[in-house]
Amino acid sequence: MQRTYKTVSYGIRQSRCMSDDAPIRFDTKIAVLLREDLEPWQRLNVTAFLVSGLGTTVPEVVGEPYEDADGVVYLPMFRQPVMVFEATKEALTSAHARAVSRGLPCSVFTGDLFATGNDRDNRAAVRGVGTGELDVVG
Repeated sequence: MQRTYKTVSYGIRQSRCMSDDAPIRFDTKIAVLLREDLEPWQRLNVTAFLVSGLGTTVPEVVGEPYEDADGVVYLPMFRQPVMVFEATKEALTSAHARAVSRGLPCSVFTGDLFATGNDRDNRAAVRGVGTGELDVVG
């Protein structure tokens, strides 16, 4: 398999101090794992929801605002790569259990959330199911 991105670890979680022309390397990446049987629109929806809380929970992942040549300012985006992967339902369930057991901060999107229409009902749908029984799709 060809590697398209090489990561060099410097023992800290932020990029090493470098000049403006040096290549930027990242010690960490944002990983999104999706269930392989999702429709294309569901993949996009789930990915957007899963990463939406990172900026407020882990503010160091957000870069500086963008600005075009005319001075129009745009919102900042993640400063590190976002890697999106797919897996079988079994592999996703296993990855979720492993992340929870390790105490890693993670988002969750369950199949039930496709039937809700707001944040309150989304949270209630997740809260109503035990961790091991969640129908995790991302």
